[in-house]
Amino acid sequence: MKKDKIGIIKKLRVILDKKTKILLLIMLFCTILFSILEMVSISAIMPFISMASNPGIIDSGYYKVAYDFFEFNNKESFILYFGVFLVIFYLFRGMYSLLYTYFLNKFSFDNFSKFANKLFQNYLNMPYKNIVKYNSSTIIKIVSSDTLNLSFLIQNILLLCSEIFTIVIFYILLLYVRFKMTLGLTLVMGVSVFFVIKIIHKMASVQGERRSKSQENFLKLITASFGNFKILKLKGNEKELTQTFFQESSDFSKSYINSYTISFAPRYIIESIGFSTLLAAVLYLLLRYESPDMIIPVISMYALALYRMLPGISRVLGNYNQIMFFKKSLDIVHKDLNNYTEEYGNENISFNNSIVLKNVDFSYNDKTKVIDNVSLEIKKGEKVAFTGKSGRGKSTLVDLIMGINYPSSGEILIDGTPVTLQNIRSWRAKIGYIPQDIYLFDGTVGENVMFGSDVDEKKAIHVLKTANIWDFLSEKDGLNTIVGERGVQLSGGQKQRIGIARALYSNPEILVLDEATSALDNETESKIMDEIYNISKDKTLIVIAHRLSTVEKCDRNIRL
Repeated sequence: MKKDKIGIIKKLRVILDKKTKILLLIMLFCTILFSILEMVSISAIMPFISMASNPGIIDSGYYKVAYDFFEFNNKESFILYFGVFLVIFYLFRGMYSLLYTYFLNKFSFDNFSKFANKLFQNYLNMPYKNIVKYNSSTIIKIVSSDTLNLSFLIQNILLLCSEIFTIVIFYILLLYVRFKMTLGLTLVMGVSVFFVIKIIHKMASVQGERRSKSQENFLKLITASFGNFKILKLKGNEKELTQTFFQESSDFSKSYINSYTISFAPRYIIESIGFSTLLAAVLYLLLRYESPDMIIPVISMYALALYRMLPGISRVLGNYNQIMFFKKSLDIVHKDLNNYTEEYGNENISFNNSIVLKNVDFSYNDKTKVIDNVSLEIKKGEKVAFTGKSGRGKSTLVDLIMGINYPSSGEILIDGTPVTLQNIRSWRAKIGYIPQDIYLFDGTVGENVMFGSDVDEKKAIHVLKTANIWDFLSEKDGLNTIVGERGVQLSGGQKQRIGIARALYSNPEILVLDEATSALDNETESKIMDEIYNISKDKTLIVIAHRLSTVEKCDRNIRL
């Protein structure tokens, strides 16, 4: 338990910023104040009932001290004012509880937003060769679900601190009343709690691992099924996928069922042991003192304290269970927030003459070089083709030119200036990229063309006209034409033209086609390539292709 707590605290210290840490301390203070109000609200009602039923007790003890301090003249007015004070106190407690609950939830869900934003930014700034190792459904799960679970974990830590503080106060009170009896109860309860925690820790951790794994598989199956819907229909394996989906969703739900069942188990176990122990203590006191009048005040105090402490201990164990259940999310978020990210500068880089690759090597790992000692020059305005068999490194080489990946050794020079993290933004902004598989999200044509850029409808219409697809769109809803997920409502040629329009929207100096027309029929490919050559008359064009017919109008063909 100690080891896990230290691990959790250390990881939270790493991922929480200074402002959040300060807010956490403020929330901790508010949590302690909340527990004090809770304790007073329970403790104050019994003295009032005692005074109302027996005013004579005001003549002794703490009642007498308060009565004399406030200089009351009669007992009735003292009881009346005390009752009014309690009404005001309970109204205040209710308002504070409501505000505390609001700010606790606000703090928790603001953290969800912060963690989600940080992770999203981190993923965007990760090197390309690292981010491609992630499955998209894994990223979706981490950003949308694990960050939320982490906010629940922090919330449970605050609630756990509140309950511990309340339990400690009541425990000190019981030590003051009966030192030996309290220690005896502590021994019995301590052993019970120890074994319950040992069991909970193991079970909650197992369920947390199970939840994380089943949720990831659950999301992967959804993504894979609807991303290959046409193939799914052709194979006719809906039944098999439904069974697999049911299995994963069942595992996911069972992990939560088991977790919440475990969270309630300590309450029943601890309360049963606690009150059984209290009854045993009552019997012991009766046998020892034989006079009920001597032990009733003591038993009343213990009953009141345990009435509050035992549910508190149960909630502590429940909070601990939730912390262990969500700890896997903390591990994941902590790990991915500490992944290497690229920190870009804002230096400008000009492209007026040439792109030079000088003794460039590249490998995805230390064992195999994908690019080995390549040197070449591309003049501004030149139309250059890279051809060769699959797996020869064409796309990898062009990724290096675009600044998507970085050479393992050697350098890339633009007009003699090396491409670095300080000027990479400026360099990438000069490039329009048209891949083989144009990804269109489920939205409008305008949203897909302007994605991530400033909204300019006139410019969007202009590039769609340049890409020879505006006439088709104007017969529908223009920029508001819905494309469907992955452009399912468009033909292959129409998707490519929207991809071209997207690449042209930022008015790039360089156009890169990565097998952009290989999936099209010869006639459509010929038309689109003619359009691209026409569009790129005043631009540098880099084409990756298998078919020589695709690159016959290029100035150079570099075969790998």
